[in-house]
Formats: sequence, C-alpha cells, structure tokens
Amino acid sequence: MTRAVVLGGGFAGSLAGVVLARHADDVIVVENDHYPSVPRARRGLPQSQHSHVLVAGGARALQELLPGTLEELFARGAHHRRLPGDALILAAVGWFRRLDTGAYLISCSRGLLDQVVRKRALGAVSTWTGTRALGLVGDARRVTGVSVSREGAAPETIEADLVVDATGRRSKAPRWLAELGGAEIEETTVSTGLAYSTRVYQAPAELTGEMPAIMLHPRPVAGRPGQGATLFPIEDGRWIVTLTGTRGGEPPADERGFADFARSLRDPIVADLMAAATPLSGIRPYRDTSNRRRYFERARLPAGFVAIGDAVVAVNPVHSHGMSVAALSTLRLDRELTRRGLDPAASAELQAAMTAEAESSWRMALAQDAGPAGRMAVGEDAGPRGRMTVAEEAEPAGRMAVAGDSGPARREATAFEREILARRTRALLSSPELAADFFRTQTLMPVRAEKDGSAVARALTGEPDPLLTTREAVMQYPALHAWWDALNRVRGGREPSLR
Repeated sequence: MTRAVVLGGGFAGSLAGVVLARHADDVIVVENDHYPSVPRARRGLPQSQHSHVLVAGGARALQELLPGTLEELFARGAHHRRLPGDALILAAVGWFRRLDTGAYLISCSRGLLDQVVRKRALGAVSTWTGTRALGLVGDARRVTGVSVSREGAAPETIEADLVVDATGRRSKAPRWLAELGGAEIEETTVSTGLAYSTRVYQAPAELTGEMPAIMLHPRPVAGRPGQGATLFPIEDGRWIVTLTGTRGGEPPADERGFADFARSLRDPIVADLMAAATPLSGIRPYRDTSNRRRYFERARLPAGFVAIGDAVVAVNPVHSHGMSVAALSTLRLDRELTRRGLDPAASAELQAAMTAEAESSWRMALAQDAGPAGRMAVGEDAGPRGRMTVAEEAEPAGRMAVAGDSGPARREATAFEREILARRTRALLSSPELAADFFRTQTLMPVRAEKDGSAVARALTGEPDPLLTTREAVMQYPALHAWWDALNRVRGGREPSLR
C-alpha cells in the first residue's frame, strides 16, 4: 500500500491532498489548526483577514482540479471581475478604459474560499487536525515519514512513500532536512518595504450589485513613498478595502488615520465609498510582505520529499498570486504523478516542476517591487524564463529593471527608451491588444507565443487616445456613476481632480 502525507491543510495542502488521492492508496493531511464550521478567518492563517483573489490562471487550474468549485463560489456570493472590463483602475499615468482582455479575477473572503475548497478536496483523504508536525523521519538519502504530535500527545511517526510540505511561508523543512544530514537549502529574501491595512465594510444597498473592483496606484515620485488602495466586492454585499504604503508612508491602523490616508490618495473615490459604507471589522495591519524563495531544486534532496506553494516561493501578497500559484502547482503535480507514478526516487523531478510553476510569479514580483509598491507596474515583458522586464512606472528616475534571481539590476534608460516606455505605458490604458498581453501575464494566463506587432507600432508612432477624466472613468460603470454623481451634487458640483 502506498501512502502520501501532506504537511499543512490550507489551500495548497487541501489541493495537494485531492491530487495525491488519485495516485496513492492512503493520504493523510496534517494540520496544526482546527477548521472553523462556518466561513470565517482561521487562527492559523495570519493573512486570512485580508484581501484574497484568485486570478484567471489559478481559477482555471482550480476548476480543472475540482470541477464545479467556481460555480459553488459564485452561488455563495463570490464575484467575477474582468480586467480591466469590470475594474476601475487608476494607473500611474491615468485611468484604464473598460476593455475585454480575457483576464479576470475572482474575489470573495478567504474563509468562504477555503471552506468550499476543503469540502470538495478533503473527502477522499484522512485529515488530522490539531496535529503538529515535529520533523521528518529518514536520512539524507530518503525521507520515510514524518513525526507528529496529535493534540499535544506523545510523538508518533507516520510512515510515507512521499511527504509534501505545504506549510507555507513559515515552512521548517530546511531545518528538518538539515537534521537528517541533508544539504543546506539556499534561501533568498527580497524586502518590499510594503505595509498594508485592511477593513471589511457593508456596502450601501445601491452599490451591492455590479460594483467594479477598484484599484488606485500611486504616481511614482522619487524620494516619496508609494501609496495606494484596492476595494474588492465579496459575498454578502460586503467590500474588503486595503490601503497600501511603502516605508515612510505606511497606512495607519487607527480609525481616523485610516480614513485620512484614504482621503490623501490621488483620487478620493475609495475614501468616499468607505464613508458611505458601514464598517464590519476592525482595521488590521499586515507587514510580512517580503518576496521569499527557497531553492529546494538546487539541493540534493532526499527521495520521498517535495515542497509546494508558498513553502517554495512566496511573493508579496499585493500581487495576489499565492493561491493561484498553489493551484497551478498542484495541477502540475497531478500531471507529473500521472506520468511518473508515486515514485519516491522522482522527487527531484517533482521539485523542479513545482519550482517551474512559480517562476513567472517570482520574476514579476521582483521586477514590479523594484519601485514604489502597490501600483500597477507596466511591463514590456513580465513573463517567465528570465526575459527582460521593463517597468517604467516602477522606476521614476527613468531606469530600466532587468529581473534576476535576487532582485532586478538597474541601469539608466536613454532618452529614446524613456520616450518609448512613456508612449507604450499610455497606450496600454486604451489598447485592447496591449492590455490583453499585460493583464493575461499579470493573471498567470498563457502568453501568446506569437504577438501582433501592429499594436505596439501604433502605440509608438500614432497619436495616443486622450486620457480619461475621473468623471469619464466612473461613467463607464452606471450604478457607481449614479452614486458618484449624487455625491458630487451634495458637494455643490465640485468634482475632485487627480493629484
């Protein structure tokens, strides 16, 4: 009989469990926490109170792994928002037009998402909640199981053909592998300097329907912190609002400071919506936003062990990639196990495959976090495999960022390069072709192998479309515009201008 053990019963661990159940006779998921009976934040998940979205690539992977999951999420109030077709987005140079790019995100509370996934994923596995993983069992050549303590009882060993580490950012696997005599796991941490604070609101009745997602990104200014905001509709007519800021401009966690910070952003629309809504939660700060990568694939790992999800690559949560990378990785795990079988000796190949699925997210995060965080970086090619990434908005001094393993190197851009980037950046706001390439990359969708260069040529040589005013941008969303117009009439017809 073959057995697989998954360490960590969160989103990545639950999906790993459902995949392993297709290839092993027995699967045990070990989770230190106890699952809530209703959709709510979980004690063992530090970021569970904050914004969580599935981007298109991850949503498609989740649906392939667990057919019907998206339909259940929508039936229970999750929201599907096209990018930028159903999102009011203020980038550094102006507002996006409403375009259909094929890219999208799904927003709901983390509690709802986890409950729906757990219900569908864990029925075919044994779940040991209240169980703490103490370490790996075996030696430098072979992991043969894991030592655990159930509800504080004496340690016991679960023997396994394969142990999967899905314990996330706080994984202890490098230390456990060292205790078995294994090689040191190289680790890279790149600080973002980003902090954010989050609050949940009950939306006004007139704005509980087709409310767009809202994203306000800063205009990078040398020497000044980048500050922004997001508002995502979630189930039960609620909004989750997150304010972001880099060093020296961190969002406060007190009532007045939170409101004043939102009011100080380039456009006050998020502050206005907050003022019209009813707070349902306290203000929760979060600071652990470093990009962190453990290079398991570079070490001589013992057979019978593989790490997955945030235990391998954990990027700044503002990029909203964590759960989607986990879904894509477990889908890849399924394909690899189908091809190779549950062979402990194939662990190195499995680990390489898990790392490959996280590569593009890692490189995008490094390139975009080179400058002020919390903004929409506009990339020349933010794709995988180490290609050059040019983030004009991330480099206010007109520098070019080239993504590497531990962060982007910078060089001064020429005047010609700055002109090209400026034209392309502005064209992105209104070009369906350019926006499709950008948003599909950002949402981890497959990038077109062959790109039509005519859109780029038009962007570089033609007259750019006029920038939208705030009124024109809001008018793209009728319900929001009706509310916004009424608010401005109360203000005496004074409309805010972009800062």
